[in-house]
Amino acid sequence: MLGSQSDEESSATAMRIREELARRRLSRQWLADEAKVSLSTLEKALSGQRPFTLATVVRLEGALGVALRAARAPERGQSDSNLAPEEMGAYSRAAVHWLEGEYLTLRRSFSESDSIFAYRTLIEWHEATHCLSFSESSRLDRDFEQHGFVSFPHLSGHIYLVTNVEGQYRIAILGRPSRAGTLNGVLTTLASGSGAQLIPATTPIALLPMARRADAEVGLIRPGDKCHAEYSEHVAAVRDRGYAMFPY
Repeated sequence: MLGSQSDEESSATAMRIREELARRRLSRQWLADEAKVSLSTLEKALSGQRPFTLATVVRLEGALGVALRAARAPERGQSDSNLAPEEMGAYSRAAVHWLEGEYLTLRRSFSESDSIFAYRTLIEWHEATHCLSFSESSRLDRDFEQHGFVSFPHLSGHIYLVTNVEGQYRIAILGRPSRAGTLNGVLTTLASGSGAQLIPATTPIALLPMARRADAEVGLIRPGDKCHAEYSEHVAAVRDRGYAMFPY
């Protein structure tokens, strides 16, 4: 079929989609609606009854916010499968293995200035694209959970969590971990303004290893809540300890 993936490529795409849906607890109907493809077409492709077309894969990538196609590089050898593309920093999997894991993510709420927004972020190696990927979960605004790739250039030494959905970017810039393993930095994204308007917003953000806090509270943490003081301290440390600069 013209513009369709091979059976091997289609099978890998189907597996990746099923993993994303399971991890994020999304339905196939939701994906079909978001990608603007028929549920029947999606079901047949996922079951192997027909291959994915390039047009369908592009739509699904836009809906999920992740790459579903393996990067093609004819001269790339098998030994390079654990090396990220140059545009992401050309890091090796072994060099960034310490970064893999689940984190408790903290930032100030855009709607309630004294509250802390807490959710989970998973960073893991993505075999198909040969780089680290990240995915958010346990957010109150589940429709806005982010999923993208991790750039780690040697020149700056900073870690970038990047979402690119149809040219719309959202970026978290994080420094090297503190002694406690916390990643501190800034998040640049879009926040809801008046009505349906979206406005640029930047806020301190901190990622704490979940391995050290299995019972961490997530959601909107308000003053008086059990974890509010601790979470607020972590967020304030981004500015107070010089992990990021806020001139004004």
